[in-house]
Amino acid sequence: MTASIIDGKKISQHIRETIEERVTALKQSGITPGLAVVLVGNNQASKTYVSMKEKACKKHGIHSALIRLDEDITERGLLDKVAELNEDPAIHGILVQLPLPSHINETNVIESIDPSKDVDGFHPINAGRLMTGGDGFVPCTPYGIIEMLKFENIALSGAHAVIVGRSNIVGKPMGQLLLKENATVTYCHSKTKNLAFHTKQADILIAAVGIKELITNDHIKEGAVVIDVGMNRDDEGKLCGDVDFQGCRSKAHAITPVPGGVGPMTITMLLANTVQSAEKHVVDLNLSN
Repeated sequence: MTASIIDGKKISQHIRETIEERVTALKQSGITPGLAVVLVGNNQASKTYVSMKEKACKKHGIHSALIRLDEDITERGLLDKVAELNEDPAIHGILVQLPLPSHINETNVIESIDPSKDVDGFHPINAGRLMTGGDGFVPCTPYGIIEMLKFENIALSGAHAVIVGRSNIVGKPMGQLLLKENATVTYCHSKTKNLAFHTKQADILIAAVGIKELITNDHIKEGAVVIDVGMNRDDEGKLCGDVDFQGCRSKAHAITPVPGGVGPMTITMLLANTVQSAEKHVVDLNLSN
């Protein structure tokens, strides 16, 4: 068996075409979706990622506002800037790029964002709504993975999904989304004993622990679907995931590459969340008139 490749670029492009249609409809209603990205300091990886978000917004007709703040800005200063964006009617989504400088409490900043503009889906209110089945924003990476699985017609209901990773950004919300699709979910992590015992039971294996090529051929069962969220560097400095791609491809039914798998979906779902926020704004305006 040689696994089929789940092409995140292709799926992302398909979703972006529908996003463009939604943006056009919003503009016909007099609303341009607006995303504000707050970048603190000069972290090179953050700057690169923010630039990708800006380009994606511009390409698909979304207003992008980049707020650059000095590394030494106080936490109060950052919170005041978030408060301004909360009140700005032209901004439908707010994203504070992480990580933040060590003197700033990330939790305080995330909790200061208006949940109705929290397009990253990190606010405790949105996390709680995901847990209880309510409507709210979902973190972009797990949201994108669910869309990938659905696009590939991979059966979720009744499937056993094993998630390696327990972060608030990917692992935990990923499990909640899969439960919502009636999958049976097992969480593993870097401290799980006999990891392979658990992962070999997975119909769908999602690796999101941040350890390069942790998941090998011996960790998966024949015919599993393998989703690699990892973004690591190998000994030669090349980008690689949490999964030994070549080793696992000979055994899996379908697998995502790194790069070109999950990565393209994350920014796409950020755009989708921003457009969703703008659409809700239109609905709220109509109800108030």
